[in-house]
Amino acid sequence: MNTGIPLLHDGLSDSARRLPDKVALVCRGTRLTYREVDRRANALAHALVGRGVERGDRVVIFGDNGVDVAVAFWAALKANAVAVVVSPQTHADKLRYLLEDSRARALVADARLAGVVEEAARGSAHLRCILVAGDVAENRLEGMGAERLASALASESGDEPPRRRCIDIDLAAIVYTSGSTGDPKGVMLTHRNMITAATSITTYLENVEDDVILGALPLAFDYGLYQMIMAFKMGARLVLERSFAYPAEVLSVAAQEGVTGFPGVPTMFAVLGEMQSLASYDLSCVRYVTNTAAALGAKHITTIREMFPRARVYSMYGLTECKRCTYLAPEDLDRKPDSVGVAIPNTELWIVDDEDRRVGPGVVGQLVIRGATVMRGYWEKPEATARKLRPGPLPGEVVLYTGDLCKLDEDGYLYFVARMDDVIKSRGEKVAPKEVESAILAIDGVKETAVIGVPDELLGQAVKAFVVLQRGATLSVHQIVHECQARLEALMVPKYVEIVSDLPKTTTGKIKKTDLR
Repeated sequence: MNTGIPLLHDGLSDSARRLPDKVALVCRGTRLTYREVDRRANALAHALVGRGVERGDRVVIFGDNGVDVAVAFWAALKANAVAVVVSPQTHADKLRYLLEDSRARALVADARLAGVVEEAARGSAHLRCILVAGDVAENRLEGMGAERLASALASESGDEPPRRRCIDIDLAAIVYTSGSTGDPKGVMLTHRNMITAATSITTYLENVEDDVILGALPLAFDYGLYQMIMAFKMGARLVLERSFAYPAEVLSVAAQEGVTGFPGVPTMFAVLGEMQSLASYDLSCVRYVTNTAAALGAKHITTIREMFPRARVYSMYGLTECKRCTYLAPEDLDRKPDSVGVAIPNTELWIVDDEDRRVGPGVVGQLVIRGATVMRGYWEKPEATARKLRPGPLPGEVVLYTGDLCKLDEDGYLYFVARMDDVIKSRGEKVAPKEVESAILAIDGVKETAVIGVPDELLGQAVKAFVVLQRGATLSVHQIVHECQARLEALMVPKYVEIVSDLPKTTTGKIKKTDLR
């Protein structure tokens, strides 16, 4: 079946036809052309089909950023299946949940994670095959019928992909949320969802095939995964790094490869702000920097501009359920530094109150998103889906109720206020943690902070701030409170301040407030 309507993996296939000998992927010394990536993905797709994977089956991909994980993602799509990329830091109990919840038919995993795979996958009622990148651990996965990925690839032809059976409303991926408020939920994304998001983002970033995009964010994180999707869609080069744990190494590779696109999150930029050797890296080729996960603080913006003086800086906001909601154009960064921008191309947004009525500028309410990027729903969770996807303004449609409190200004620019679940109710009034965090981050000597509400007999909830200091800073709790008193309304001033060495984070660099609570 080939209707002429594009599917997500057509981006890779088209680039392989146009630019077969161009380097598509650079990863820890390995350099693969578009022809090589496409052939490997075709061969693995045939291996999956030959082992029982059918249209719509889920393929879990479990490993670090690397060639095998990247190829496996495209192979799952070419096999007419659904890709589920899982963080390599996932423990066995959670991996078991994901395998069973998704009813995965196949698992592609890194050999070094064999112990986790053995514990999680043993006895699975759904898995038909396990392919292991690297040597299959003796007495572990061999007894479960696991095969070496390299052997499976060698036994198949990569000349052509399996017969195309999907259409663009079929699922391309399931991305599991962090599960901070319960079991992880699988966000169902169709080929159309993901193509639309990639097209919209590459449009406003003005991506071209000459771009060299850094991939230091996890492929299990939608922001990291889309760097590969967008790069291959444009015929650009992706420089894939395992993580940002060793920033000096990442920057060195970025300089050598002439990286032009530098996607990051605030925790990455906080690390860069403390590095003493930034001037030793030639990053003059970087033409744009993107940020999401949280708004950029003034310190982060300063760091980015010092490090990438020629780069255009895009502040963005989104959530897994629709990938990207808004972006702030570089020319608006100084004019509206606290804003997360306007709706991305081909998307609409508005704010509603508790009675589901649209509100005007300056009024805080829940953000609603309408567009082709909005998820199909949560995998086999109809009640949770119904809370998020509700009837839209036109007959027969649904729109996404994000669960985020935001406001619009007179020009239509969006300002993120708080996750609805994070709002602190103190003295009968609502306190947005972000406003307190912004004030604390503005204090000289503060590197990172996270603000939460804690139970208080008198206040209901009291404001508590966890603060990480910059290297060499000597701020005291009293000084931080004093600075907050000068910058914030009384009810927002933290009652408790705890200075800590670091903050708990997810694999994507987001601060885990659930652990602080």
